[in-house]
Amino acid sequence: MKAAVLHKPNEIKVEEVEIPSINSDEMLVRVKACGICGTDTRIYYGTKTKGVHYPSVIGHEISGIVEALGSQVRDFKEGDHVSICPVIPCGVCYACQRGMDNICMNRTAIGYEYDGGLQEYLRIPGIAIRQGNIFKVPADIPFEVSALIEPLACCYNGNRRSQIKLGDTVVIMGAGPIGLMHLQLAKQAGATRVIVSEPVEERLALAKELGADICINPKTTSLQEVVMQETQGIGADVTLLAIGVPSLINEAFKITRKQGNINLFAGFSGKGESTIEANLIHYNELNVTGTASAAPWHFNEAMKLVISGQIKLDKLITHRFPLEEIDKALKTVVESKGIKVIVIP
Repeated sequence: MKAAVLHKPNEIKVEEVEIPSINSDEMLVRVKACGICGTDTRIYYGTKTKGVHYPSVIGHEISGIVEALGSQVRDFKEGDHVSICPVIPCGVCYACQRGMDNICMNRTAIGYEYDGGLQEYLRIPGIAIRQGNIFKVPADIPFEVSALIEPLACCYNGNRRSQIKLGDTVVIMGAGPIGLMHLQLAKQAGATRVIVSEPVEERLALAKELGADICINPKTTSLQEVVMQETQGIGADVTLLAIGVPSLINEAFKITRKQGNINLFAGFSGKGESTIEANLIHYNELNVTGTASAAPWHFNEAMKLVISGQIKLDKLITHRFPLEEIDKALKTVVESKGIKVIVIP
């Protein structure tokens, strides 16, 4: 089979490798679609290293078909369409025992410690099956859509942590795939006004199509002035930073009302160090949260939203590449061309 093997930062090669063998408690999945996200590009460039080993296969936004099952695996059959929640909790640590499975202290993940979806066949470890990380998806959901349940699940987690309520004004900074998912979730949560800030006009147009009430290009318009004008000088109830730019953190603080919520959703390269105006948090009593990955239960809720048609993921897909063009796929994401990139092994 073919696999895109990452040998070291900046070196990924499509190679012929053996189809993985599985143990009695494992599953073999034929990969039908694998999304590429900013985290994958940071792994490729070596700016994200935790859990990464070489050589390995990355890719954690995965859908496919069950190809083979170990003798001990129950509740699945060959031919099932599946989508994969990649972060595998241990189930017994301090975090897991308190419902924080997504930030399990002993977490492992498909696409990190275990080989990921940028290959034709994927071995699913037994612990992932036992912990409920593999989800059956109705056959009428396209594979490229079900692959994107994973990032949507992460956004669902961030949506809950942001505590968006009926009638809220929400600002989303960044209208890439993540920002556009947050936009739809904010509307589902009851936000009556969503303001999206994004410098790429193509993305702004899609944000408007997906329900954004106000779209601005921060290169030509002051986001702070717009937010204050729209909220009578009060500020947004919730601000979501959906782009990993540390210099935008203080701006997020400045446009959020007193006791408002700011969610630093996007990951930042390296240590993500930033100079923060701490008095904005102190005097305005701001609630600042982060979001890391998704637990299986977040994934399950996100999947319901997709199956019911309440969240539109197909509109986000603008580029599709065969596995042999993985370099082009990664470059497309890095250069912020289009919206969402899918690799079809």
